[in-house]
Amino acid sequence: MTANLCLTQEHGADQLLSDNPFALLVGMLLDQQIPMEVAFGGPKKIADRIGGFDAATIADYDPDEFAALCSQTPAIHRFPGSMAKRVQALAQVIVDEYGGDATALWSDGANGADVLRRLKALPGFGEQKAKIFLALLGKQYGVTPTGWRAAAGDYGKAGTHMSVADVKDAGSLQKVRSYKKEMKAAAKATKAKG
Repeated sequence: MTANLCLTQEHGADQLLSDNPFALLVGMLLDQQIPMEVAFGGPKKIADRIGGFDAATIADYDPDEFAALCSQTPAIHRFPGSMAKRVQALAQVIVDEYGGDATALWSDGANGADVLRRLKALPGFGEQKAKIFLALLGKQYGVTPTGWRAAAGDYGKAGTHMSVADVKDAGSLQKVRSYKKEMKAAAKATKAKG
C-alpha cells in the first residue's frame, strides 16, 4: 500500500499520513470543527512531540502528560484536552482489538460493509465519519474491499469533491471547501424555512 496523500498541504505531515495508517485514522478522528488541514496535521504534531506515532505508545502515555503535549502551541485541535482523550481511547481500541495495527481494520479480506461496521465501532467515529474514511481508503489509500463504494455511500462515488477523501491537491481542496460551504448554506436555508 503506497499512498501519496496531500491532505494537509505540508510534506512532512502528509508523508506521515501516507506511511502510517494509524496516523491517518487519528487525523480523521480530529477532523471536526476545525479546518481539515489542521486536523490531519495533528498526528505530525504528536509524532514530533513524542518521537513517533504508534498506537501502543499513545495508549500507554500518561493521560495528563498526553493532554498537555496535545495542548502545546500549536495545539492539535481547538479542543485539545477532549481530543487527547479521544485519541488515547482510539489508540487503546487499536491495541486491544487489532493488536496495535490499524490496517487490521481492513486487511483481513472483509468486505466494504464489514469495514464500515468496524470503523463505526471506533471511538469518535459515527456513520458519516466512517463512510468518509472508507471512501478515503478506497480513493487514495489503495484499500478497496469488495463493495467499498456502496458502503461509503455518496462519498465513495468517483469524480466527486465532497470530503477529505477527494482532496488530492490544492485545487481539489478548494472544490471540497466550496461543496461544504454550499451544503452548509442549503442546510441553513432549509432550517430557516422550517
